[in-house]
Amino acid sequence: MDQIINWLTENQTMLLGYAMKLAIALAIFIIGRMIANSISKVMAKGMHAKGMDNAVISFLTAIVKVVIIIAALLMALSQLGVQTTSFIAILGAAGLAIGLSLQSSLSNIASGVLIIMFRPFRAGEFVDAGGVSGTVEEVNIFQTIMKTPDNKVVFVPNSQITNSPITNYNREELRRIDLLIGVSYSADLHKTKEVFEQVLAADPRILKDPAWNVQVHALNSSSVDFIVRPWVKGTDYWGTYWDLMREIKIALDKNGIGIPFPQMDVHIQK
Repeated sequence: MDQIINWLTENQTMLLGYAMKLAIALAIFIIGRMIANSISKVMAKGMHAKGMDNAVISFLTAIVKVVIIIAALLMALSQLGVQTTSFIAILGAAGLAIGLSLQSSLSNIASGVLIIMFRPFRAGEFVDAGGVSGTVEEVNIFQTIMKTPDNKVVFVPNSQITNSPITNYNREELRRIDLLIGVSYSADLHKTKEVFEQVLAADPRILKDPAWNVQVHALNSSSVDFIVRPWVKGTDYWGTYWDLMREIKIALDKNGIGIPFPQMDVHIQK
């Protein structure tokens, strides 16, 4: 016991120095944790205000929190005289190995974050994305869940969506219907245009502003092609499209305007 007391007395200065370093290291680690919690809460609050997905919010805040805590731990160990260079090298190698093994998953995570941040589409919108057309049900970290018009549920990887063009059919309130109608060369073009415009005027879903456009578009080998382009509300698109196709055919038949079959003139020389 006397030897222990003598050793403590002789090394009092050294022990006080180690105790001071330990106290500073603990303070650095505790303060680092407090900073990590505060920053993660502020981030979560800001991302909630922007309407980001909860899964993405928790994922990003967790990453930031872990990074800050690791940095605080390394600083604390450095204060104790521990060489942190080897720890950093090990962490870097481990991160590289994990990144390579989870490359596709990390790509989907990054793509999911981009989708939610930039909002090319939202839940409930009908889109063509990643080679799939359907209504967006949910966007999570790894995949986007879509429901097709025939009621199939499709899970599309987020990286597949961000690496291909995205067409959003519901973002704008109005949509234009594009019809290409071919009529016979013997048809009166002025009368044909009037017939198309009468059909458009008879449908209350077709908007007057923007105005529709009916023009001769092309002189094909067997028909004169008209473009018929009315504007409707997005919710009326398909109903109006199908009704117009039916009513245009009825109106052309009633006025004796034929829709020709593909035909070819054959000249025989003796």
